[in-house]
Amino acid sequence: MAKRKRRVRSADARTSIYLNGKLVGTHANGRDLANRLREKRRTNELNHQVNVYYTEKADELHITTDKGRVRRPYIVVEAGKARLTSEMLEKLKNNTINWHHLIKMGVIEFLDAQEEENAYVALKPESISPEHTHLEIDASTIFGVVASVLPYPEYNSSPRITMACAMAKQSLGTYASNFNLRFDTRAYILYGPQQPLVKTKMYDALKLKNKAAGQNCVVALTSYHGYNMADAIVVNRAAIDRGLFRTAMLKTYETEERIYPGGQKDKIEAPTPEVAGYRGEEIYKHLSEDGIILPESEVFGKEVLVGKTSPPRFLEEISVFGSVEEKKRESSLALKPGETGKVDSVLITEGPSGNRLVKVRLRVIKIPEVGDKFASRHGQKGVLGLLAQPEDLPFTAQGIVPDLIVNPHAIPSRMTCGHLLETLGGKAGSIVGKLMNGTAFSGNREEEYRDILKKNGFEEHGEEILYDGITGMQIKAKIFIGVVFYQRLHHLASNKMHVRSRGPVQLLTHQPTEGRAREGGLRFGEMERDCLLGYGASMLIRERLLEESDKTVQLVCNECGGVATHDYARNKDVCPVCESENVHAVEMSYAFKLLLDEIKSLYIFPRLLMRDKG
Repeated sequence: MAKRKRRVRSADARTSIYLNGKLVGTHANGRDLANRLREKRRTNELNHQVNVYYTEKADELHITTDKGRVRRPYIVVEAGKARLTSEMLEKLKNNTINWHHLIKMGVIEFLDAQEEENAYVALKPESISPEHTHLEIDASTIFGVVASVLPYPEYNSSPRITMACAMAKQSLGTYASNFNLRFDTRAYILYGPQQPLVKTKMYDALKLKNKAAGQNCVVALTSYHGYNMADAIVVNRAAIDRGLFRTAMLKTYETEERIYPGGQKDKIEAPTPEVAGYRGEEIYKHLSEDGIILPESEVFGKEVLVGKTSPPRFLEEISVFGSVEEKKRESSLALKPGETGKVDSVLITEGPSGNRLVKVRLRVIKIPEVGDKFASRHGQKGVLGLLAQPEDLPFTAQGIVPDLIVNPHAIPSRMTCGHLLETLGGKAGSIVGKLMNGTAFSGNREEEYRDILKKNGFEEHGEEILYDGITGMQIKAKIFIGVVFYQRLHHLASNKMHVRSRGPVQLLTHQPTEGRAREGGLRFGEMERDCLLGYGASMLIRERLLEESDKTVQLVCNECGGVATHDYARNKDVCPVCESENVHAVEMSYAFKLLLDEIKSLYIFPRLLMRDKG
């Protein structure tokens, strides 16, 4: 930061003083007052949460004490020398003093965004000059919590760091150590999570190895018969069979015995055939005597987990024979269609209102399959394109077969050099059996990794001669291969897979419902329609937008063009407008009929004028 020239003040000018944005007075010299206030803060006469900012341009002094400010710690520098001495560092190591002591001693102070404008911060102790006011504790602290866990972020382009931060939150791992006692709506547990071979200081500080979310994979950068085109990745089937990225999904279903205004109550029990809406014996086969499913039962779509009956909607229901009877309704908790799994655990407890509450946790093992999403910690995301047999994959002279094959085209355009550096570091770390440091600005350097590889008989740049598994021939190009920490993200193909032939339709439009949860159809939108129009595929368009959607047959009056009805009393088709019996059946989309009805609600009479085909 270049040092600014001081502005010459007029003798009678006074500095305006603001406290939390409110003008409280003036002072003859705002700069001196700001320096005095900062000194008082460092000697504990002022609270360390007070920040002081002087702006020469506007000649204003801002004192802020309000909450919600983002503040960063810095080491105080005076006369070109940092206040933090080597003796203090020794005492910190011996736990004689702690962080709070340093703040009280005026060695460390927190600056907010405003006061930082008055500071001149040195990045390293060696670069301190007499003009500097503060020293950065560590250069990597400019990153937030998530970004500082990523290795070598300074070697990647900024959008990739943003993506890597977003995807680190989506990675599957051990989200809580007591996951087996929790009944979360949806949770994922990774089998055998590992800590990365290349990690950062922040990774250790946050103790993230206790909640690891990923695994170290042998990764080769090469193309493979087009199966890893456009960010797809090829995965070794043998690695998957050995448990690579295998995950357990835990999903909780719950139901409660509700109390209704009339004093009636639901009852958790196995429904009998007398209950209205009984679903058949096969659906209830897993229920025990109390109507609750037994743990470790394997269930499939639409099967009941907890049997429940509710009182009738109306207090008195007249039976077929005219007598008054109360018939229970079926309201069991069933598995959603298309889902499957094993009952992991059942919890019977009381809800907030004191009613009986049952929670059933389902366990599904999610083995990686084509379409699942994976990502490194450098924003290099991709879906599994092929599960290849290990004997078909390329291998090194030592017989090492890569777990993942990533396309080399993913690297240059994304400018994720950190990914390459981690590959080298992971390889070096696995050879010498040490964890490497990938902390921003202060991690292990490329030269160190190259030396390790060279000493151990490997090519120093991480490239190796590989042999084609299919032909057994040597691949002529050298291939970059190493160890990278990859994460499995929770975008699983099995959770998104959606297919339907026939199913429910909306009551209003008679068109298929929307969304996977409601067994909906896939939308054939305007652009898809335009595509078929461009090809002139008229019969296909008719099938998609009429036959397979909301086809209906309506009666249309030949005289006035209005929609007619069938008079069941006279057993005749009659037009309600002109009472003509000259009525014809016409095929149309139900949405069109709905449009006609909505136009009528505006007091406009739409007419359908008919003529013979030909």
